[in-house]
Amino acid sequence: MTNVSDPENRGMIAWMVNNRVTANILMFVFIVGGLLFSTKIKQEVFPSFDLDMIQVVVPYPGASPEEVEQGIVLAIEEQVRALDGIKEINGICRENVGQVEIEIDEGVDQQLLLQEVKQEVDRIRTFPDDAEDPVVTIASRRRQVLQVQIYGDVSDWVLRDTVEQTREALLLDPGISQIELEGVRDYEVIVEISEARLREFGLTLRDVSGAIDNDVIEIPGGVLESDAGEILLRVRKRIDWARDFTQIPIVTNDSGAMVRLGDIAEVRDGFEDSNSRAYFNGQPAIGLNVFRIGEQTPIGVSDAVKSAMARIEAALPTGIDWEISSDRSDYFRQRMELLFRNAFLGLLLVLALLGIFLDIKLAFWVTMGIPISFLGAFLFLPSLGASMNIVSMFAFIIALGIVVDDAIVAGENIFEYRQQGMNPIQAAIKGAQDVLLPITFAIITNCIAFMPLGMVPGISGKIWSVIPIVVMTVFIISWVESLLILPSHLAHTDSSKGTVITKKIHVWQQGIALRIRHFIYNIYQPILKFMLRWRYVTLACGFVVLYSVYAYVSSGRIGFIYMPRTESDRSVVTMTLPLGAPVSAAEEVRRILEEATVAVTKENGGDQISLGYFTRIDENEVRVDTYLTDPAIRPMSTAAYTKAWRKAAGEIPGIQNSRFESDRGGPGSGAAISISLSHSNIAALEQASQSLQRSLEGFSEVSDADSGYVPGKIQYDIRLNDTGRVLGFNGRSLATQVRDAFQGAEALRQQRGRNEVTVRLRRPESERASDWDIQQLLVRSPQGTEVPLNEIATIEKGRAYTSISRKNGRRTLTVSADVEHIGKTESILAQLEREVFPELQANYLGLSINYDGRQADRRESMNALVNGLFMALGCIYVLLAIPLRSYIQP
Repeated sequence: MTNVSDPENRGMIAWMVNNRVTANILMFVFIVGGLLFSTKIKQEVFPSFDLDMIQVVVPYPGASPEEVEQGIVLAIEEQVRALDGIKEINGICRENVGQVEIEIDEGVDQQLLLQEVKQEVDRIRTFPDDAEDPVVTIASRRRQVLQVQIYGDVSDWVLRDTVEQTREALLLDPGISQIELEGVRDYEVIVEISEARLREFGLTLRDVSGAIDNDVIEIPGGVLESDAGEILLRVRKRIDWARDFTQIPIVTNDSGAMVRLGDIAEVRDGFEDSNSRAYFNGQPAIGLNVFRIGEQTPIGVSDAVKSAMARIEAALPTGIDWEISSDRSDYFRQRMELLFRNAFLGLLLVLALLGIFLDIKLAFWVTMGIPISFLGAFLFLPSLGASMNIVSMFAFIIALGIVVDDAIVAGENIFEYRQQGMNPIQAAIKGAQDVLLPITFAIITNCIAFMPLGMVPGISGKIWSVIPIVVMTVFIISWVESLLILPSHLAHTDSSKGTVITKKIHVWQQGIALRIRHFIYNIYQPILKFMLRWRYVTLACGFVVLYSVYAYVSSGRIGFIYMPRTESDRSVVTMTLPLGAPVSAAEEVRRILEEATVAVTKENGGDQISLGYFTRIDENEVRVDTYLTDPAIRPMSTAAYTKAWRKAAGEIPGIQNSRFESDRGGPGSGAAISISLSHSNIAALEQASQSLQRSLEGFSEVSDADSGYVPGKIQYDIRLNDTGRVLGFNGRSLATQVRDAFQGAEALRQQRGRNEVTVRLRRPESERASDWDIQQLLVRSPQGTEVPLNEIATIEKGRAYTSISRKNGRRTLTVSADVEHIGKTESILAQLEREVFPELQANYLGLSINYDGRQADRRESMNALVNGLFMALGCIYVLLAIPLRSYIQP
């Protein structure tokens, strides 16, 4: 036993050394408790977080972006502008829908602000009559795990039915809870009535729509109190399918004659009229997006889907196949395998090196510091809001190379005292107490060094904030392990005892240790003494090297970026046609791109390089994703494949914008330069954006520059003239008849199974396909007479915007471009700020120039990191100033 009256034998370290059971219990709690909690911690591919943004979405069917702006977005902006806690208001006006994104200030109660926004939006009474109810939500990230493509050269009905059945079968698996369809069109019951039939019976589409709505009802009729008990009454006539709608009576007379819907119209079951298409490997496809919810894990959901699809595959109709096009659990699995592999190699290296240079038993207990620190962290991470994801596992990998340092310092000092002949217990106490202050300061400085990552604002901050949480937790557990648990174990470890093998290892190790000590005392120590004797020269040389490196980086010879681009496992091509281009033009672009990717695949290994390709046509945009095999398998990089694809596709006529990407989805992906311009004058805004695009194209490193301005679809502005007013027309009655004729009249919406079905009335396609149909449209006056549209209204031809973006009450355009060498981005932006931005603002008075979205987030995050770094350096200096001063004094 040690002498407790000796001051060196007092304190927590000495107490733990003399009470080895406590140290073992603490180690047991860290290891076993960590193992238990590691099975309970939430697992996800990417950290889940709210986006600090409230979204207000208002559907406005049939409306142009300008109508959406005037009727929806402006009203919402003005109504919520005065609320406290709002950082920025962005509006997006598209055809058929208006969306307002309200960015929330940090520290504001999101739920309270959400309720205030809902109340303000509910007070708006100027929304157009045809606008649907607003939907107000807090924006958040979805936890998608994988996407299954169901595809085949079959009809839309067969494919949709197969997908619905597949989804139902997948949801029967207890490991799968949420699936959504992608690339589907909504169900509709389509009722087409020609103008001639309507005139024959003196009807309008609105009349027929009202007849359907009045006939298909489901209304409670109350309760009948009878002697037998309560009897519920219900007036009900529910119709789901087109064949039943044909029997609805539209016209009746006193004699009992009846004209049914099927007598005057073509009624059929179908899908909404949309220019959106999806294909996989050249065949029509529908995607099943599978999400993780609750306690489910990415790997568990993925395995459940694969297992279930293996059973479902036998029941798929002939001609339909399936493929997993995207599986994010692979990223989770790969990062976890990387963590385990690095941890194993780290344990092995520490054990081998310390076993060679110090002592094999000491090496074992020092090495145990890694699993103890890592597993002990799991006891606290769930309560700190951390989860196991690819970012937190990256944090563990970072900590892996640092966490064992404290145990090595303590173990080596204890070993040194034992080499001097001190007994193991006294050596453990004395050795640990000597390094208590240095290890404590090392832990504190390491924690401070990672604190700036927790100070990054915005979305980037939400992503990276888990790194300091994980690293600091591991460091603190390592501090406890190296100063309390490790000394206790080393105090009761005798290297002179053991088996014949361990004794031989000990003798061999001591021989190597003698050589190392000879190097330390005969070579390193004299150099160190020389450097300390000439300490000011040494410090001066250090500052010279530091400032030389700083000057070299500042000169621009080394590129500086916030986030490097990483190669993706898919090559993506996006091409945009002029708005209003026919579907046939988009299909031709699809054919060219698909043939090009097939040709490149065949020339470079076939199945060894490509897993398939997915194509999505969305109005005037065509996007093709080619999924590539793992980097270890494919014979060429994603960038090389993308370059070959671009060459194979060649120049495609009629394309407005094109973009070839090999880094889609990574943290550094997206346009390297993204600049937002805003102005009150739309014409000036368009000219300024095109001028900035030309300036960007003047840089040799810049490619795919886009002004953000896209000429919209052709638009006919119809205004009621005096003749129309004399005949009794008003703006609303005229707009309603024009809308019904070309957009169609919505008779009703109802649920059919789990899907919503719309009953839509419209004229046949042959009567709504040309300019002539607009000019000669017959509209009915309040007196019942029919007149051509061109006689009661003026029709002016123009263009409508495809979409309108607004920021803080002003229209905006975003100019974007790619940079070949991403490290040159900051120097290009600096030159733009010096030379181009002032000239633009001088030429277009009132022009506002800001970095848009991701670009602003990158710059704001970089500034926060730099400021945090200087704060961390200041804190480290204050903490170490006194200890360091004692070392550099003569």
